[in-house]
Amino acid sequence: MKAVQRWRLSMKDMQILPVPRHRSQLKKPMWILVLVSLVSLFLICAYIYPPHNSAACYVFSSKGCDSFSHWLPPTPAREFTDDEIASRVVIKDILSAPPTQSKNPKIAFLFLTPGALPFERLWDKFFHGHEGRFSVYVHASKDKPLHFSRYFINREIRSDKVVWGRISMVDAERRLLANALKDPDNQHFVLLSDSCIPLQEFDYVFNYLMDTNVSFVDCF
Repeated sequence: MKAVQRWRLSMKDMQILPVPRHRSQLKKPMWILVLVSLVSLFLICAYIYPPHNSAACYVFSSKGCDSFSHWLPPTPAREFTDDEIASRVVIKDILSAPPTQSKNPKIAFLFLTPGALPFERLWDKFFHGHEGRFSVYVHASKDKPLHFSRYFINREIRSDKVVWGRISMVDAERRLLANALKDPDNQHFVLLSDSCIPLQEFDYVFNYLMDTNVSFVDCF
């Protein structure tokens, strides 16, 4: 009897247990998608139409905001010398000028000499037959030289006294270069002294310099 009663009680308890219900499917979080879309739209608008006040620049980084250097104090201006002003003007004009391709490129040979050129006849043979492919400029610091070659006649520029190792040498080189720059066909510039001589033929030197874009100091 006790076993039967226990079995009935257990059956009764089982009937009392609640029946599991089927949960309905959760609704899709549409509000999250709407919120993300609004935030994305706001960021895109802020990038396309950037704010121009300084406070917003810390939040949004865009090209419309002023840089941090805008709030820095201006650097004190220094008064330039006459040579610095002239140099800045020349450099600005050269850099702003559009590149031009010369139809007749030439090499400018700049001779820095105290007087006559002892190897002028050798240079005459070097230049012979290559007219129109070179220019000659002579800076004679002491005596006006007497030329034997037609390539050197009337090629002297305004000269001044030059002392070796002093700033006057730089001034003389600047005069030579300034006169050579007047001819836009001069593409390369060779600075020479009275003791320099050519070791190669003109065609070799011309092609070698025209095909390079580097400078040579005390060597070739």
